[in-house]
Parts: sequence; C-alpha cells; structure tokens
Amino acid sequence: MVRLQKFLAQAGIASRRASEAIIRDGRVEVNGQVVTVLGTQVDPVKDTVAVEGRVIQPKSHRYVAVHKPKGVLCTRKDERNRRILTDLLPADWDLKPVGRLDRDSEGLIFATNDGAFALRITHPRYGVPKVYEVEVAAKVPRRVLRQLTIGVEHRGELLRAAHAELLETNRTRSWVRLELTEGKNREIRRMFATQEMEVTRLIRVEIGAVKLGELPVGKWRTLTETEIQTLLRKQ
Repeated sequence: MVRLQKFLAQAGIASRRASEAIIRDGRVEVNGQVVTVLGTQVDPVKDTVAVEGRVIQPKSHRYVAVHKPKGVLCTRKDERNRRILTDLLPADWDLKPVGRLDRDSEGLIFATNDGAFALRITHPRYGVPKVYEVEVAAKVPRRVLRQLTIGVEHRGELLRAAHAELLETNRTRSWVRLELTEGKNREIRRMFATQEMEVTRLIRVEIGAVKLGELPVGKWRTLTETEIQTLLRKQ
C-alpha cells in the first residue's frame, strides 16, 4: 500500500505537493470513486487510479550504474550542448544522475527515476561511503593523508576524508585512495589544494558495496536487486 499522492508522484503526474492539490481539487478517482482525502492508501497492483478520467499506470523504477567518462556533465541539460550523462543512456528512460562527478572526474555514478533512492545515496545523514582513486601531481607524504582524515578548512568549509591510503608514489606523482561520506562540491580537489597539491586524475571506484569493476568507460549496467537493497540499508 502507498499514499495516493506518492503514487501520483511516482507515476510522473506531478510532484508530491502538486499531487496533493490535484487530490484536493477532486480530480482523482480510485476504483471509480472521487477521492479528496490526503493520505488515502492505494494498492498499485489491485486499485485503479484515474486523473480526470485517465487511468494512471505506476511508473516502474530503474536503477543503473554508469562509468562516466571525463568531459561528461552530470546534469539533465546543458545550454552549451556539451555531452551529458543521460546521453549515455536510452533517451526514453528519463533518468536523473544520482549526485555528481565534476566534468573532469571519471568513474561510477548511478542514474535513476526513484527520488527516494537518490536521496538515500546522496544525503550526508545516510553516510553512504564513496571511494575514489586519485592521481596527484606530487609526492604525497603520509602526514598529508593523516591531515585529510583529521580535516582541512577551505573557504569556510571543513573537508574531511573518512579514510585515506597511499597506493603508490614517486618523486613527482602519487596515487591515493580516499573514502568520503559527504558530497561537497569538488571536495577532493579542494582538499589537496589546501596542501598545495594538484589532482590530475580522479576516478570514483565504489559507492557503498557497488564497485566500478570492469564496467567499460561510457557504458552502463542495471543494478541487481541485491545491490539496490544493500544500498538502501542503514549504513
């Protein structure tokens, strides 16, 4: 069972708030009867819901993992007609990116038409970990990694990694593995900027228990039911 206004929102009729107005206006019928009471419960399988005489079918949810290439924007449209994430997906799916990777970053990102799932993945209160492998144009000493886990301040914001690990390094270049639980704008690049270090490549390799793995650049795959349920569990 689901609230009527939520059913309408999930079916793509309107936002939940706008759906409430549609219900109050007497424009919705459930099994042939006009319903104006907010919070009315409906069974999407058994009940017939109509808006102004048109029967509404519940919108099926889709959840996909995408390997975003460098240069692709995580937005639904771009006034300069640059390549966007949904260009990599079937056009008739009408999916939205879950969170963001900046244009110069690569790796794992989800796309869905389930707003509740997107909120669960992106809101800091749920603490879904995201893991990145980062190339830095410098030798990164371990004291810097310790500082990043303690936290650094940049433009009035505290930026902090949950975990930081040095993968390899030489005199001019290092690869670092970072785990974050928040999604502040360009957070990793800003972290290293406070240490006067430049990030030259950034790849997200994990979100929760889902790994980028062997998914080719620019390709997508459907998340399994097990992956979806694992992501929705309390971290």
